[in-house]
Amino acid sequence: MLRLEKRPQPSREWTALSPLLAVALTMLVGGILFAILGANPFEAIRTIFWDPIFSEQFSGFTRPQLLVKAGPLILIAIGLSIGFKAGIWNIGAEGQYIMGAICGAGAGLAFYPSDSVLIFPLMLIAGALGGWAWAMIPAILKTKLGTNEILVSLMLVYVAETILASVASGLLRNPDGMGFPGSRNFKEWDAAFNSELITGTGMHWGVVAAFIAVIAAYVLMSRHIQGFNIRLTGEAPRAARFAGVNPTRIVILCLGISGALAGMAGMFEATGPAGQVSIDFNAGYGFTAIIVAFLGRLNPIGILLAGLLMALTYIGGELAQLMLGLPGAAIQLFQGMLLFFLLATDVFTNYRLRLTKKEAV
Repeated sequence: MLRLEKRPQPSREWTALSPLLAVALTMLVGGILFAILGANPFEAIRTIFWDPIFSEQFSGFTRPQLLVKAGPLILIAIGLSIGFKAGIWNIGAEGQYIMGAICGAGAGLAFYPSDSVLIFPLMLIAGALGGWAWAMIPAILKTKLGTNEILVSLMLVYVAETILASVASGLLRNPDGMGFPGSRNFKEWDAAFNSELITGTGMHWGVVAAFIAVIAAYVLMSRHIQGFNIRLTGEAPRAARFAGVNPTRIVILCLGISGALAGMAGMFEATGPAGQVSIDFNAGYGFTAIIVAFLGRLNPIGILLAGLLMALTYIGGELAQLMLGLPGAAIQLFQGMLLFFLLATDVFTNYRLRLTKKEAV
């Protein structure tokens, strides 16, 4: 009989290999899925993972998109990973992303059509505060009333989506937009537009912020006493309390950081690639960032690489839909398989298979 036996210590080999194995299994099962849908599985996998970077036909357009897509994923995932390390499960980053976009755009549009250089920094601060304030709702409810932050933060996503639909059709609607929902186009307003810093690379301020967040998170979690307190709270809550770590402060800190980073990501997206706040502005980055955080092992450097990989599946998935006629739902399922197989292979980090003889009755 095969049975799972707990390891004395987590396996370092499996910790390193499980993300790679999860990607390989995703490709294998995804290829079977694409074959069932009538596409050549090898061509589909090549289109998703190879063509966006190396194809002469598409790479001129798709390579810059890699950083554009990876920026918000990395920024949000870094914030989530800090909370996850402490055992604080913020599942509502999508709502904080939306509220950051709304607050950032609203702060800028209040001064339209000013060309002041202070407009964009003001929008950045407002976006971060919008995401932070939205994350404080589950934080306060958890610390004061003992509610579950998973449910509260997730339900607030739907509230944020309702607010988004309302402001896109009302408060922030472009008065010159002939009645169509959506704010003014920031691409037409230099003071508020998050343009490319280096033409043709996809590098904008949101990508720069993502790289800064990676470095800051690495320093915090590995070199700062607060990072030690966060890790201790997640790994040994009782020991953390005996060591004098304030659990309320950790909850407020972790949810505040993740909310602020998600809000910044929303603001950067609204003023850059998206160009405006519209009803369909939210692209699911807040949920996909959860996959990125776990695929990166909650490690800042790992999240950077995982964000680039997930961005590649976004771009390659869109290319596969265009070139091979694959449905969008199949691409979303393909992305979801990454988390499924990562969780499955992670079992062997703490457990190993043992072959034992069946005992006689």
